[in-house]
Amino acid sequence: MKNTLALLFSVFIVSSAQAQTRWKADPAHSSIQFEVSHLAISTVSGKFTEFSCELQSKKHSFEGAKIDAKVEVGSVTTDNLTRDKHLKEDDFFNASKYPQMTFVSESFKKMENDQYEISGTLTIRDVSKKITFPATYSGMINMGNRTISAFKANFKINRFDYKLTWDDTLDTGSLVVGEDVNVQLNLELVKI
Repeated sequence: MKNTLALLFSVFIVSSAQAQTRWKADPAHSSIQFEVSHLAISTVSGKFTEFSCELQSKKHSFEGAKIDAKVEVGSVTTDNLTRDKHLKEDDFFNASKYPQMTFVSESFKKMENDQYEISGTLTIRDVSKKITFPATYSGMINMGNRTISAFKANFKINRFDYKLTWDDTLDTGSLVVGEDVNVQLNLELVKI
């Protein structure tokens, strides 16, 4: 009887381990972009070119998946060297002291059809805050020996909440750089 229970327990452990599927973002086909208002009348956009994102799910279902993402702050680019240098300084990211931004999920809920809701902790500089945002599942395909899936997400954060505090103003009192930052994620995930 003890041997039978031990065998069943072993099968359960092995089955549970096999049920986990790991995914990794393909940086060549993924992007982390942002937009922020400038001079209260236009928009500046940028992106981070170096990042990693791993996702662990159960088989091919993403319900309850776990995400661990890291973004290299020094990779920020807005196609303007002077502005990019300023973004890396203490007015904004302070990349030398805080070289990474991170996101770790706490929940990954399927809502309806291809819609999910993701909650987790976003850390920028030394500030960690819980955020919740919607994500759209774009589908899954097999290409040769690779399985690929994709998600898109858009959400907004207030940069002052994360100590990105540069606050020069115009004569009108409006901020030169807006408070709200719109973030767009396009993630192509490869099963590993």
